Amino acid sequence: MAGDTESSGRGGATRGGTLQVVQTLAAQGEPERAAQLYEELGAAQRERLRKEASQGTVKERHWLVDVLRRARDFTGAARLLDGSGDDVSVADLYAQGGQYVAAAEAYLRAGEVERAAAAFERGGALERALEVYRGLGARESMANCLVRLGRPFEAADLYRELGQTHAEAEALGGVRAEDPRYVEAVLRTCKALDSEGFTHRALAVLADALSSSELLRVDPVLVTEKARLLRRMGLDVEAEALLARLAAGASVPEASGYRFLKAIPIFGEMPLEDMKDLYRVARPVAVPAGAVLLEKGAPGTGLLVLLEGTVEVFSGNEPNARLLNTLGPGSHLGEISLVQDGPVSANVRAKTAVRALRITRESFQHFLATHDTASLHIYRLFTQSLAARVRALSG
Repeated sequence: MAGDTESSGRGGATRGGTLQVVQTLAAQGEPERAAQLYEELGAAQRERLRKEASQGTVKERHWLVDVLRRARDFTGAARLLDGSGDDVSVADLYAQGGQYVAAAEAYLRAGEVERAAAAFERGGALERALEVYRGLGARESMANCLVRLGRPFEAADLYRELGQTHAEAEALGGVRAEDPRYVEAVLRTCKALDSEGFTHRALAVLADALSSSELLRVDPVLVTEKARLLRRMGLDVEAEALLARLAAGASVPEASGYRFLKAIPIFGEMPLEDMKDLYRVARPVAVPAGAVLLEKGAPGTGLLVLLEGTVEVFSGNEPNARLLNTLGPGSHLGEISLVQDGPVSANVRAKTAVRALRITRESFQHFLATHDTASLHIYRLFTQSLAARVRALSG
């Protein structure tokens, strides 16, 4: 009898026959068999079945939604459930099926505005994402969208309002030399970097601009800014050879931390644009000598990348705790807490005054939610890194 039922389902000899078989199996408490039957159908048959099911009762549609979930036809399940009033479930299903714009629309109907904005951004509907972020007053997310939309000046203005100088400079770095406002972008970048103590990097940006064309090489505004920066560094204005060497390669990555961040193993396969987006998420922090950066047993809060200074890692927070390690510029702490909840495993104290970049777990999770390719690379490399640590401990 079961064999006759399955044969009838696969053959679809009568209109509605396959749907009836699938619904019967689901109603009899055999959703896995129903899902298997659904998986064996061709694409056209599955489409016809879903269309027929959409005319059924609410109960019948919910049965089939469960079957489609099990068969991992998340988009089909979402379409079947759409209009039921359960917009959050509809949105979640669309998101599982990679239909992020449809998911965003459903989140909006459900009043889940923040999730809608992130889904629009993830689906590449950046103008819609920007509109929703604007309604939320989420200026940082607005700025990130503006960068991706190729509107660097608007993004830079928002980053400046937020006091995120290095993100402002990164946004302005997207202005091309042929842009009529290129000189303005270079000057703003230099002033922003210099105000944060990154004078070497500002000079490298300026030197690159001056060397990009003969016209810019003699631009009086840029040359005047070049002289100002050289004076700030205690160098003579005529030191053309030194300036040329700096332009050739001395962008001082240590000052910005970008190269330090890029060198962290779990970010090792991220493409350039994603890496730049992640760098804009980071925030500069200054820690006085003697201050505790991480306390053993406390919840992990995110990643720290050391730019300047030295920290000491102790086995605990008691006075006689054992010194485990001393770390300097380029070292990083807390990357596990970006993707995994858990307490801090050691005490970390600043031996000297420290400058660092911080990426919080919350901001990193938002980054992952809006960067599919990056999240796949990060989780794969994180899993490999964790497995290597386990092998090292057990070996």
